[in-house]
Amino acid sequence: MDMKEIDGLRDDLVAQIADADLAVLEELRVRALGKKGAITQAMKGLGGADPEARKSLGQALNQAKGDISDAIDLRRTVLEDAGLEEQLAEEKIDVTLPARGASQGRLHPITQTLDECIAIFGEMGFTVAEGPDIEDDFHNFTALNIPAEHPARQMHDTFYLPANENGERPVLRTHTSPVQIRTMENSQPPIRVIAPGRTYRCDSDATHTPMFHQIEALVVDETTHLGHLKGCIIDFVRAFFDIPDLGVRFRPSYFPFTEPSMEVDIACDRSGGAMVIGQGNDWLEIMGSGMVHRNVLSAGGIDPDRYQGFAFGMGIDRIAMLKYGIPDLRTFFEADLRWLRHYGFVPLDVPSMVRGLSS
Repeated sequence: MDMKEIDGLRDDLVAQIADADLAVLEELRVRALGKKGAITQAMKGLGGADPEARKSLGQALNQAKGDISDAIDLRRTVLEDAGLEEQLAEEKIDVTLPARGASQGRLHPITQTLDECIAIFGEMGFTVAEGPDIEDDFHNFTALNIPAEHPARQMHDTFYLPANENGERPVLRTHTSPVQIRTMENSQPPIRVIAPGRTYRCDSDATHTPMFHQIEALVVDETTHLGHLKGCIIDFVRAFFDIPDLGVRFRPSYFPFTEPSMEVDIACDRSGGAMVIGQGNDWLEIMGSGMVHRNVLSAGGIDPDRYQGFAFGMGIDRIAMLKYGIPDLRTFFEADLRWLRHYGFVPLDVPSMVRGLSS
């Protein structure tokens, strides 16, 4: 390719570029500057040119390449600006219209479930008691009649903190039961409290997380008995699941801090491949319960010969999963706004055991 051919090729391409749309523009770029483009091939052929003409031909090809590239960039800018102007002309906005409302926030299912539980127990005469997340061995284990060899005390089950100045190792509480001990230490019967809060255990899968939520109830007075315990639990689960005739079953069990102890089951149906609460012939364990052990009353400063009481507890996360059909506990803590928009709740009046949770 000689100088005249280079100039002619450049002028021809620049002229075509001036009238091209975006699609044609890309075709011209490839035809001129692509791997097999005319300018690229001509530059590759410089090696066979006469040494005296090679320098001038190379300069001409570089100049042509620059002119074509500049023409392409300029034409692309013109076309893009024209497209934007056209879009702006078509997409008019009426600035006199009122602004769009901000999206409404959602209550997390844990918050919703906790509010429901507090409302139901509040109508039963319970008050809320709280305690520290970091506990000592006495309140978390010893006062609750948990022996030294109990598995809950093992390193693989419990988060232990570094030893303090007394050589004792605090723990992240493994249940909210220490709140019961602290309540008994600081008040006199009659006692009627619930203790909701975070708890911590070394476990993680679809139904367990290292941090989760529990709620426990404690009643201590001179006359309460096992019948009161059963009636309280039945009223709660029927109000919470909003099923007036929900079947409830009590089974003998063992817990160090209660005697006698019972597991509590509710009726369910698993026949269709999905869990349905309140119907069918199956049962689902939902909480533990029992009459407070004499040793626990004594550890809390309560005379077990004069007073007796009952206690029960359940996982807030678990009952939220059952009621609202949430399959994986780990999603509660992933801070995914899409998940929260799906499972979250618009703030409404607090639920009532008397009115029913859906009213």
